[in-house]
Amino acid sequence: MKKINMGPSTLQIPAVALGIMRMADKSVDQAVSAIQTSAELGANFIDSADIYGGGKSEEIFGQALKQSSLKREDLFIQSKTGIVPGKRYDFSSEHIINSVDGILKRMGIDYLDSLLLHRPDALMEADEVAKAFDQLQASGKVRFFGVSNFNPSEIALLKTAVNQTIMFDQLQFGLMHARMVDFNIHTNMEDEPSINHDGQVLNYLMQKKITIQAWSPFQYGFFEGTFINNPKFPELNELMGKLAEKYGVGKNAIATAWILRHPANMQVLVGAMNPDHIRDAMLGGDVVLTKQEWYDLYLAAGHDLP
Repeated sequence: MKKINMGPSTLQIPAVALGIMRMADKSVDQAVSAIQTSAELGANFIDSADIYGGGKSEEIFGQALKQSSLKREDLFIQSKTGIVPGKRYDFSSEHIINSVDGILKRMGIDYLDSLLLHRPDALMEADEVAKAFDQLQASGKVRFFGVSNFNPSEIALLKTAVNQTIMFDQLQFGLMHARMVDFNIHTNMEDEPSINHDGQVLNYLMQKKITIQAWSPFQYGFFEGTFINNPKFPELNELMGKLAEKYGVGKNAIATAWILRHPANMQVLVGAMNPDHIRDAMLGGDVVLTKQEWYDLYLAAGHDLP
């Protein structure tokens, strides 16, 4: 499994991680199989959130960890907080600290390796976040911190108060969700891809060496479904099939490899729970596409070059 630096540090993490959003619907035995398959492939990084399955995903994970052959220290465990479903976003220190306590209890662990702020809170007070981060770090409950779905100005605002390094920004990215790349390619044009939707977040994160964690890498739209083996995308699937045959992997691996070929050194979050699907996607961590193959896939996905 390819390794990348975690944020601006020299600490190494796997380029592919296992997201457990869908674990709430699985049995403990199925969850054991998922996390052990992932770890065996070198992807010992687990991504969660306090809202996944209303907390059940973390409960199932905690039970699976106890039943597995893995030890707590074998894994890098990350979760996210800040969303109060259907009501608000909440970055108050009280909410963040209480949320972490709940996460640790559900997972049956003593600490998180990293905690991310899930989505920007319009009422964020950076000093409140700093207070929570300091307390969580001092207590040993959280080692590292990051954000999710933040643009550059939101990160800059947060950094005016927090003492910790921002290691991650979790963003949706993949072959069918690549506006971050489109914008750079369409600089100084007047078409829709040239519109700056996110404050040039890709360039900012690369400059600051903040690790991009690509969520829903095989989806098109916003949770509309996967593009892999989808008849809506015949040209893309035909090319992925040819490249999969060339490299001796599946299409999921090619979609993973496409993300990892970008010089931003991103981390891909795989949300599959089926061991075969996990294995297929994570094998992409060992595939290095040529530049032409990267561009061929980009074009086959419906993007264009000026």
